[in-house]
Amino acid sequence: MKNRGKIVAFFLIVLLFAGTIGTTITGITKDINLGLDLQGGFEILYQIEPVDDGEEVDRELLESTVRILNERVNRLGISEASIDIEGEDRIRVQLAGIKDQEEARELLSTSARLSFRNVNDEELLDGSDVKEGSAKQDFKQDTNQPIVTLQLKDAKKFGEITSELAAKADPTAPLPEKKNLLVIWMDYQKGNSFAEEVKKEDPKYISAPSVNETLNTPNVMIEGNFTVDSAQRLADIINAGSLPVNMTELYSQTVGAQFGEQALNKTVFAGIIGISIIFLFMIVVYRFPGFIAAVNLSIYIYLILVVFELMNGVLTLQGIAALILGVGMAVDANVITFERIKEELREGKSIFASFKAGTSNSLRAIVDANITTILAAIVLFIFGTSSVKGFATMLILSILVSFLTAVYGTRFLMQLWVKTKFLKNRPGWIGVKKKDIKDISDPTEVEPKLFNREVNPVKHRKKFFIASAIMVILGAISLGLFQLNPGIDFTSGSRIQLESDNKMPTDDIDKSLDELGLKAESIVPSGENNVVLRFDKVINEDRIAEIQSYFKENYNAETSVSIVSPVVGEELVKNALYALGIASIGMIIYVAFRFELFFAITAIIALLHDAFFVLAIFSIMRIEFDITIVAAILTIIGYSINDTIVTFDRIRENLRKKKRVKSFKELANIVNRSLVQTLTRSINTTVTTLIAVLAFLFLGAESITGFAIALTVGLIAGTYSSLFIASQLWLVWRGKMIKEKPVVFAKKKKVEGPQV
Repeated sequence: MKNRGKIVAFFLIVLLFAGTIGTTITGITKDINLGLDLQGGFEILYQIEPVDDGEEVDRELLESTVRILNERVNRLGISEASIDIEGEDRIRVQLAGIKDQEEARELLSTSARLSFRNVNDEELLDGSDVKEGSAKQDFKQDTNQPIVTLQLKDAKKFGEITSELAAKADPTAPLPEKKNLLVIWMDYQKGNSFAEEVKKEDPKYISAPSVNETLNTPNVMIEGNFTVDSAQRLADIINAGSLPVNMTELYSQTVGAQFGEQALNKTVFAGIIGISIIFLFMIVVYRFPGFIAAVNLSIYIYLILVVFELMNGVLTLQGIAALILGVGMAVDANVITFERIKEELREGKSIFASFKAGTSNSLRAIVDANITTILAAIVLFIFGTSSVKGFATMLILSILVSFLTAVYGTRFLMQLWVKTKFLKNRPGWIGVKKKDIKDISDPTEVEPKLFNREVNPVKHRKKFFIASAIMVILGAISLGLFQLNPGIDFTSGSRIQLESDNKMPTDDIDKSLDELGLKAESIVPSGENNVVLRFDKVINEDRIAEIQSYFKENYNAETSVSIVSPVVGEELVKNALYALGIASIGMIIYVAFRFELFFAITAIIALLHDAFFVLAIFSIMRIEFDITIVAAILTIIGYSINDTIVTFDRIRENLRKKKRVKSFKELANIVNRSLVQTLTRSINTTVTTLIAVLAFLFLGAESITGFAIALTVGLIAGTYSSLFIASQLWLVWRGKMIKEKPVVFAKKKKVEGPQV
């Protein structure tokens, strides 16, 4: 009766979560803020410099600049803008979902230092003389031409200035020689000259009206070649106030709204397909526990979205990839537990006893693996740029939530079934055949097998070492000769990605660029209707709108534009090296503390082996290497150490059973036994994670193809190094010292699983 109640509770819990998820998921997903790459918009990184020589850029000056920028952005009607101070002298602005990107760019980039000068460029009035919030768009009465009106604080001062100018009036003088002009400038800079600008068709100053009489009024009218929109924009800029600094654009990324929507649809579709296949795989391989894992994985995804929405996080393509990668991490925790339960079942224990022992024995490995992975994610967050930070945030969140759902959720639901008659005489529902279960009274220790075959990876360790050495040499030759194909993130210049419903031949694109007066360093087709243009020079912001309009009119193509200065590229390389170094040091310390120093060093060698393989593949295949690939490599480091830790944990456990190992042969047997015991788990975990990554590779957005390739290569290399390099390097190294220093692991108290 009691067990029947547990079964009823199980179905009620599942139905409760299914109902909750089904009725609320749509609202939650709609409320999540989408990044630039998923809804369009643009991002700019500015270098901040003081206006006056000798002035320093301090925190107060930066915060004042951010306040003014926020005021300007609010006038655009953007509620989800992100304006952040980075470092000591930079500000990053992210505006997602805006309709007129060029208007926003202009509104941000101008310092808005309004000044009124004479023809000799002497300042007569500045922005501080203008009454706050008084600028308005209006129309000139006689011509109905759009103008901007504003009010001055001191009408008397304006009267004195206009009186002096009116005295110099000469109706017969041509425009360049008139002395009674009130020249109105926006962002006048040292070196600008009215005498030079007046000769140009499109001068830098706004307007230069003649003053023929004294004007004792606070009202000023600014005329110019305005449209209604441009006049309103100037009024908005004046009202928002002038910036106390000069801002130089270091990096920018522009993504069309349609471009972002297509990327979102492709990525979500790839995620759904990948997760569905993972669910099917788990149910086929692990039967009933696999079904429970699928239930908990659904809860995991739902909780991730809920928490992310509550955090007011911004979801990017890389963030979705981190979420799906988190599914792989959650599956790993389930696989470790299920494999340990199956091992206990084969030893002849009951299902309940196997469940209790298996969950207890697997917890230590899960904890160690998750902590080392989260170290890499934290380093990513600290040293990453905005999109990488989003990825790292989602990865940290995924690890924490996957641990809770896998350790507590799966075990709780399994607990409701392990004593029932339904499972008692059905080990097949756990994935173990009756013929593979030995008599519990038989003390004979059965050697673990892989697919019912005895294997001895330790015996072939030299072959693995030689294979890795050959691949490392080939990779080093490729990197030496061809180097990497650096993306725009690591070089200065511009990158424009075009996406159209129709094919765009590279010859046609080349001719179009000639018409625009541009010369691309490379024109590379990317996918069926995508073309990527690379320029070795930074395209100025005035030309971006022209390029976007041209390709929209002639090819009906959406454009995504990225611009990077050399300074940003240098910093990205430096930060990537810092991240790799700090992550490695953190992992060495943790693994040395939890295991021993020899384990830590061999683990780091394996991680560097995996990272190098990704670099080598990108060099050989000439795939563009950008900042997202750095994020992928650091993710691989976290994932690879996860795999290595699980293997090391089993070696440590088997060493504790022996207590003291005095010969190399005995140590080799223990390592081999441990490898075979964890081989199935490693293969299954890698397969499930690869399913998700391959879904992104073949079905996801074009912009994360390189990211998916890096993860695919890294996952395969990481599994290989964990099983055949790290543990066997430790065996060779530690085995040589065994006579002087026997391997001893004191038996410790078992780590108990959560009480449910």
